[in-house]
Amino acid sequence: MFSKFMKKNKVQVFSPLNGQVLPLEQVPDPVFSQKMMGEGVAIMPTGGDVVAPVDGTVVLISNTKHAIGIRTKDDTEVLIHVGLETVTLKGEGFTVFVNEGDVVSVGQKLMAVDWDFIKDKVPSIITPVVITNSADKSVEYVDATDSVAGDTLVMSVSSK
Repeated sequence: MFSKFMKKNKVQVFSPLNGQVLPLEQVPDPVFSQKMMGEGVAIMPTGGDVVAPVDGTVVLISNTKHAIGIRTKDDTEVLIHVGLETVTLKGEGFTVFVNEGDVVSVGQKLMAVDWDFIKDKVPSIITPVVITNSADKSVEYVDATDSVAGDTLVMSVSSK
């Protein structure tokens, strides 16, 4: 009788980019590949804008515009980190369309990236999508290979 109240809600995390979905272990940076930042996936972008992978509140926009963090209603924290060593670009090549504190919905445009500009200036444009508080969560991965921004489910997260 109480089973429906005890059921854990899952946060569905969609791809924030068009591209190829890869295991986080394939990111050529140990901070991400060894999951020091948390569980997640990586997207090798094929272009287009970065969109919200979850419904939530923007809690972080790096001052160099290369990373955005969103917190869902159940406190799942999702970090989108565009490319590797993109902090060195000091915001060049990134246009952010949201502010910290904004409430966003899946598929809402967060950022435009000048992929042609950044791809030759950083080691990789691979984009980790990480659940930064995954130690407190259960993460289930979806078998996705090609992703459409805001459409392709890549993982679901629930409280432990």
